[in-house]
Amino acid sequence: MRFSKTFIKTLRTAPKDEIATNGALLTRAGYIHKEMAGVYDYLPLGLRVIENIKGVIREELNKLGCEEIQMSALQNPEPWEKTGRFSDQEVDIWFKTELASGGKLGLAPTHEEPITTMLKSYISSYKDLPLYVYQFQTKFRNELRAKSGILRGREFLMKDLYSFHTSEEDLDKFYAEVEQAYNRIFTRLGIGEDTFETFASGGIFSKYSHEFQTVLPVGEDTIYYNGDKSVVLNKEVLEDETLADLGVTREELTETTAAEVGNIFKLKFKYSEPLGLKYIDENNAQQNIYMGCYGIGVSRVMGVIVERFADDKGLVWPEEVAPYKYYLVGIGEEGRAVAEKFYQGREDEVLFDDRNVRPGEKFADADLMGLPYRIVISDKTLAEDAAEITNRATGENKLINLSELNNL
Repeated sequence: MRFSKTFIKTLRTAPKDEIATNGALLTRAGYIHKEMAGVYDYLPLGLRVIENIKGVIREELNKLGCEEIQMSALQNPEPWEKTGRFSDQEVDIWFKTELASGGKLGLAPTHEEPITTMLKSYISSYKDLPLYVYQFQTKFRNELRAKSGILRGREFLMKDLYSFHTSEEDLDKFYAEVEQAYNRIFTRLGIGEDTFETFASGGIFSKYSHEFQTVLPVGEDTIYYNGDKSVVLNKEVLEDETLADLGVTREELTETTAAEVGNIFKLKFKYSEPLGLKYIDENNAQQNIYMGCYGIGVSRVMGVIVERFADDKGLVWPEEVAPYKYYLVGIGEEGRAVAEKFYQGREDEVLFDDRNVRPGEKFADADLMGLPYRIVISDKTLAEDAAEITNRATGENKLINLSELNNL
């Protein structure tokens, strides 16, 4: 990307109505545009971050044998009515609309009902199972408050995975594989050290579910952990029975705030039974299908990464997430010419600030945008046959030989 050819503009101050750090910095740095409370557009830089996050998730899920699909956001009320979840009394976050021809549609807040209904056309025998399908889908939730930037939106991007099994044992086996995959995902996204698998309520599905919580001062959840963080639990299950189950006491737990970035549930027959998703077993008998569901808030993860790593200068992206690896600046006639030559063929990993503005403005934008490395090629550095490279995360600054630079 050439800076001069994009419509992206940086802002020196945050919009007055954007109080969350992630929303303010992402807007100032030209990654997102706010349409209204809880609703954002993703601009070229922001979309590249989203696609990088999706790419990490996709790679790890595909290793498990999961298949990617794309389902509709518009929802037929019928399957939701069978489970009781189209009722505003049961689920109070629906966006619904009236059809011109009569009747209602909803915008999906999640996809358990439609995926279960759809697979009735594709699963009939035990030979069709197990099956694991996932999607990256825009979800819609009529949140009462949406003041946390992209940490909590009314329209947001989610990865939802659903698994289908012939037995509880097979569900348990895959569930454990997803747990491990999630740990790999969050490590690759740069937040692994601060993200913990957390015991949470299983609701009507099971005694416990698991959340993946990233410790953050602005997190909306309260979690508790023991000394070595081998036991972490959500405040909602902080009770004597849970403590006994986990073998810890209240006195050895420390409280902190965290943001949920993922969750996993063993659904068992919660949706397959009322929606009639069954299979024929080896004895020609009809059986209910065991289900699990596994979510990651893709846009939410992006906001969490911002909150976790940003400093007083701006964004700081981990390498696997960053929209580009290098922010390139050429200073002086010869410096600009060598920078231009370096840029050629590296368009996918270099943001070239070729604007006719002062170097100080370019450096400020480099800090604000948060790419992992800033490269400066100037007449001064060329006098030493070198370029200057700065690590955004550590601030380390060094000269590297031009031959070394060309091998990056």
